[in-house]
Amino acid sequence: MSAGASSPPPAPPALRQERNRLYVVATPIGNLEDITLRALRVLREVELVLAEDTRRTKVLLAHHGIDTRLASLHAHTHESKVEALADELAAGHTYALVTDAGTPLVSDPGRELIAAALARAVKVEALPGASAVLTALCVAGIDADQFRFVGFLPRAGRKRREALASIAHDPAATVLFESPHRLRETLDDLAKACSASRRGAVCRELTKLHEEVARGTLAELSEHFGEDPRGEISLVIEGCRQGEADAALDDATPLDVDALLGARQAAGISAKEVAKELASLLDIDKREAYRRVVEHRAKRGESG
Repeated sequence: MSAGASSPPPAPPALRQERNRLYVVATPIGNLEDITLRALRVLREVELVLAEDTRRTKVLLAHHGIDTRLASLHAHTHESKVEALADELAAGHTYALVTDAGTPLVSDPGRELIAAALARAVKVEALPGASAVLTALCVAGIDADQFRFVGFLPRAGRKRREALASIAHDPAATVLFESPHRLRETLDDLAKACSASRRGAVCRELTKLHEEVARGTLAELSEHFGEDPRGEISLVIEGCRQGEADAALDDATPLDVDALLGARQAAGISAKEVAKELASLLDIDKREAYRRVVEHRAKRGESG
């Protein structure tokens, strides 16, 4: 070796020597090659891979020549099994947690196991990788300096109206998931809640053979998806532009205002701060705005 040359980094130790550990491993959202070298090593060396759907994970492992034992862990796994797995980890075992596709816990099960493992002083280590949220943001063509992820929207009622109002008035971009048969309805609702010019992107089957990214206004996207598409869908909605929220509130119906107040409350904003915003946007007295906020929260049975 020549003088001044750096030595290569040491090879990572075999995980068999790293006991009492849970690895949270991101897996591909479509293309089976979208997985890190470290993730492949961990999946190969742990004692057990806990998978949301063992059939799908088996395909991934087989593609990469991995024969590690599989067990299921999904949203309906009984609490007693979760506790038993956490006890095994605390006793010195080393497991990996994966979801169907993407990063575990992002709109996927696994939170209970991680909480139980941490309560037993088990080291939990995340291996970053594929994410439908970030992939959609990359191709949407929408300003994403600020964004939030909301998972799936409530299907109906007050909670859905509040969620739509929150998206409509948020300056940050929003990413959400939607099922194919509800896509048209959600796009229609978003087009009504937001301004006519609000842009969005429907990202379907990302990284897969039939990937599609449709961009345009929410109304244009609703028209484009007149028939139910197939596959997994991520939606990206442009944030509210400056002045747009003011204009929307000027024409707001009482129901729209209620939805906005509910969205602000859900975000943890105090009644005083919400009243100040409402007074400014609606050009009403601060005391009147505060009265409306308190009255709204009393109807919901919650204190301000």
